[in-house]
Amino acid sequence: MAKMTMAQALNLALQQELAQDDRVVLLGEDVGVDGGVFRVTDGLIDRFGEERVVDTPLAESGIAGMSIGMAVYGLRPVCEMQFSGFSYQAFHQIENHAARLRWRSQGRLSVPMVLRAPYGGGVRALEHHSESREAYYAHTPGLKMVIPSGPRNARALLVSAIRDPDPVIFFEAKAIYRAYREDVPEEEETLPIGQSRKIREGQDLTMVTYGAMVRPTLAAAEELSRKDGIEADVIDLLTVAPLDDSLFTASARQTGRVMVVHEAPRSFGPGAEIMARLVEKSFYYLEVPIARVTGYDVVTPLFSREQHYIPHADRVREAARQMLGEG
Repeated sequence: MAKMTMAQALNLALQQELAQDDRVVLLGEDVGVDGGVFRVTDGLIDRFGEERVVDTPLAESGIAGMSIGMAVYGLRPVCEMQFSGFSYQAFHQIENHAARLRWRSQGRLSVPMVLRAPYGGGVRALEHHSESREAYYAHTPGLKMVIPSGPRNARALLVSAIRDPDPVIFFEAKAIYRAYREDVPEEEETLPIGQSRKIREGQDLTMVTYGAMVRPTLAAAEELSRKDGIEADVIDLLTVAPLDDSLFTASARQTGRVMVVHEAPRSFGPGAEIMARLVEKSFYYLEVPIARVTGYDVVTPLFSREQHYIPHADRVREAARQMLGEG
């Protein structure tokens, strides 16, 4: 297996799906000649041509609207928003049409499209470039909200998203596009949408996270083990909607202590829904209140302050030690 960055693994997924399914079409701002702002689509226009890899005007609503029309008429468009903060310009297309057409047509129509968008901070970007607003889409019935955490699962989940019969919002953490490499098989690999994974075993507390926060959460768990003798279960959601609560509610029954880590703002964020599921299904097993380590309820700061905003391993570890009475 080749070692790939997440950007390379996503490129592989797109390349293989374009090659094997003539219905797959890529479109977005600079996805063709320039290969995308993060070079995820690099080289694809040279191989598949400008009718399959389409450079569009700077018009997010138009990109989403064209994708919906293509999907309804039998194609499988994968559209890119240069940054997730620009997707708000297309929200009426996404919410009013992509999310509703199956229901509105009583099942006669489907919208098998993927909307890819880099999200989150950590790369010293400008305003509207660093948001983590997955709750908007996870809250919208009819949409699936997928957030991979590394090269291998990103490739597998993108393949699954392209083949899904319904619209999938696919957030890619820009901070980990090239942060590290993983073994990624050349042969086809998929992961089911709506299924979480346990990525570390432990009996003392449960950590629930996703996307870019998986690495600092794992780093905190390893440090807790090494310095404090605390062993944590770590669960990577992979999909925020539909939310798989089976692993984290079962883990909570074993550990009695749960922490949720995400980059999105605290209030009404994905962590709140996770906590609600825990209260519904595992409340009597909890020994202490559920903790949240999250972004703050402010606009994502510019680069001079963003590292104070984004949860890091030390914040996660300190919150865990307080839960265990070690702080």
